Amino acid sequence: MIIARRMAAIAAAAMIAASFSTHAQQYPSKPVRVIIPFPPGGPTDIIGRMVVDTLTKAYGVQFIADNRAGAGGNIGMEVCAKSPPDGYTVCIMTVAQSIAPAIYRKLPFDPVKDFAHVTLAAQLPSLLTVHPALPAKTVKELVALAKSKPGQMSYASTGNGSSPHMLMEMFKFMTGTDFVHVPYKGQAPAVLDQMSGQIQLAFNTAIGVIPQVKQGRLRAIAISTKERFPVMPDLPSVDESGVKGFDGGSWNGVVMPAGTPQDIINKIHAPIVAELRSPAGKEQLLKNGGFAAGNTPAQFAAFIKAEADKWSKVAKFAKIQLD
Repeated sequence: MIIARRMAAIAAAAMIAASFSTHAQQYPSKPVRVIIPFPPGGPTDIIGRMVVDTLTKAYGVQFIADNRAGAGGNIGMEVCAKSPPDGYTVCIMTVAQSIAPAIYRKLPFDPVKDFAHVTLAAQLPSLLTVHPALPAKTVKELVALAKSKPGQMSYASTGNGSSPHMLMEMFKFMTGTDFVHVPYKGQAPAVLDQMSGQIQLAFNTAIGVIPQVKQGRLRAIAISTKERFPVMPDLPSVDESGVKGFDGGSWNGVVMPAGTPQDIINKIHAPIVAELRSPAGKEQLLKNGGFAAGNTPAQFAAFIKAEADKWSKVAKFAKIQLD
């Protein structure tokens, strides 16, 4: 009797494994939605649609962009986390989701546990910009100026808990400076007030302010990532400007609901990474202000955990807490 039960269990397990294998071999057999947790037109949407096009071409089955904006990307990611892990939901995760656990009292998902991580797609550096009238042309000069007048200079962000907010709070933490935070509802109004001189400085996503920098309406003094930005190769990083260890910015990656079979994750991973590593893919992302990434699922999961730990320390320092 015991032997019979064991044989039945082994047979059942084999049938399940065979079912998953067959499912993966036939995948995708119908349209797949790609949840983009921000509105059309922004960096996340651009990268999301690049993923859509890449996968549609790779498999000859339609991958459909599904913009689910709201709550800093959290609405779309909640939908993703609660979707069936059958391979027919692919999602674009952003830096906002690694920040969210540190600043929201209640979050309907865990960015590490509730997703199957596919790959980091792109890193989007920010420019540390100042008003041209500000007598600071380097990070060192900015820090010295700020320390000479603590709490008298203001910086803009695209909202509480946003990447520009967290980057500047990390800068304050690592340099011992004190700036006044002025949150805006988007980068456009924040940049307008910075150009008018009402705001002295900010971290702005590079692609959004390169035209203003080239026109001399803003002065860029450093890039937020450790790696220099090829579009502006002479601009030093904050790290090499003396704030050792400073490294941050926006990023986008690809995830699926937790429990998605590994064979299917691999089928999503392969064409995306091939495109990201191709000269055309790198060039396309560079034009949109980003560095092409493309790593393994395990590396991406570790990256998200490291990001969450980093931003948790910044949020604690800045005492940022949202409902």
